[in-house]
Amino acid sequence: MTFVPHGKHLVAGEWVAGANTFKSEPAHGDAHDFAVGTVENVNAACEAAEEAFWSYGYSTREERAAFLNAIADEIDARGEAITQIGTEETGLPAARLEGERGRTTGQLRLFASHILKGDYLDRRHDEALPDRQPAPRPDLKMVQRPIGPVAVFGASNFPLAFSTAGGDTAAALAAGCPVVVKGHSAHPGTGEIVAEAVNAAREKLGLHKGVFSLLQGGSREVGTALVQHPNIKAVGFTGSLGGGRALYNLCAARPEPIPFFGELGSVNPMFLLPEATKARGAEIGKGWAGSLTMGAGQFCTNPGIAVVMDGADANAFVAAAKEALSSVGPQTMLTDGIAEAYRSGRDQIAGTTGVQELLTSTCDLRNASPYLFETTGANWLENHVLGEEVFGPLGLVVRARDEAEMKAIARSLQGQLTCTLHMDEGDTALGQALMPVLERKAGRILANGFPTGVEVVDSMVHGGPYPASTNFGATSVGTLSIRRFLRPVSYQNIPDALLPGDLQ
Repeated sequence: MTFVPHGKHLVAGEWVAGANTFKSEPAHGDAHDFAVGTVENVNAACEAAEEAFWSYGYSTREERAAFLNAIADEIDARGEAITQIGTEETGLPAARLEGERGRTTGQLRLFASHILKGDYLDRRHDEALPDRQPAPRPDLKMVQRPIGPVAVFGASNFPLAFSTAGGDTAAALAAGCPVVVKGHSAHPGTGEIVAEAVNAAREKLGLHKGVFSLLQGGSREVGTALVQHPNIKAVGFTGSLGGGRALYNLCAARPEPIPFFGELGSVNPMFLLPEATKARGAEIGKGWAGSLTMGAGQFCTNPGIAVVMDGADANAFVAAAKEALSSVGPQTMLTDGIAEAYRSGRDQIAGTTGVQELLTSTCDLRNASPYLFETTGANWLENHVLGEEVFGPLGLVVRARDEAEMKAIARSLQGQLTCTLHMDEGDTALGQALMPVLERKAGRILANGFPTGVEVVDSMVHGGPYPASTNFGATSVGTLSIRRFLRPVSYQNIPDALLPGDLQ
């Protein structure tokens, strides 16, 4: 059975059409019309979300876990249709979409299991000391409580795991916060069918209609109205630095400023230390090429920069990377706009003084081919534009003169999602010297691997200092992401009957 989208918004349990529409731009298959969101849609969704919070925000962990599991079940029940519309809209292969669907349902079920344990609540209790001198101490209890309705912006590069029912939505619902999603116009049909799954789970459990809404894209006005609506208490976003910074500024400028949890971009540098480069530089080069071109380089953890000590061993690394990249053919990018931005980024790197082209190819329409460039450490330090993200399969080799220059390159980095060390035992001293710098630069540090795989687990951090993300104390992946949508409340001498259920 072929899934044909109806093109409507989901607002407080009702499918709502619009006077204006936009047309999807699929990589293949038929284009479909979708309603353009309006400020009125935003107001209706946000008012319903606030009303839903009075019940959902005070629901039990068991009730919320059941909701998360039911969403996962409903997504799985639509698996074939999700893959069909998702591959048409994005050009991603079916295996990638099926794997991403498994990640999406897996994190929903993981979050359900996590909240049932209750550890995330960080419950604390200081008992009363009535006889303490010179003054008695009251009874104090503390627990994390949900903050209210949350706005989530779908991501272009992950139509499932970072979109309608992805990590931000799952985390907010786990915390007890209703969600209003602004879908991404790159995959509106995928967003619609996933929203159907969420709504079916909500209906099955008899939850308030305002607990989840989906507003389709097509208008920047919708995003602006959403982050500025007084009922919204936090925003989750994955996307470009420019778009994210604009929304961040709007959140900060509100009469009541709210937190903006934006994951904005990263070049994810790798540092190849001398002994590792000497022992297995060619192997690392081949592995880098595979990571760099995975999914047409459209991962936020794509390792775009390789810093290596200049010399014969670096030559072997570069030669292996170039050979492996040369065999990679054109890949379809997620949207025409992303493909155009990739070509623009390529031109900017190629036009920078002191940059040498090692591998070029033809890249047109919605296709992306890999590019490889190199420069010196000194030139990197002089040209900050080389540290800007190019979203796609483009690699830049930075040849450091010596250890001191490699350390200077590390210190020059902006905030990153990841930094990687390729090292052997003989590189330990240099690795120890780099670690304090990398800890200040990145949310996740790897050794002898590639960062494109992000595990959805308790210990994962997917975030980092700006511009990798707008809140370095948070993560958008893993169970710790739930804490973004909670705040601590202390209760002093409150009778048990008035306390939240998690403190009784």
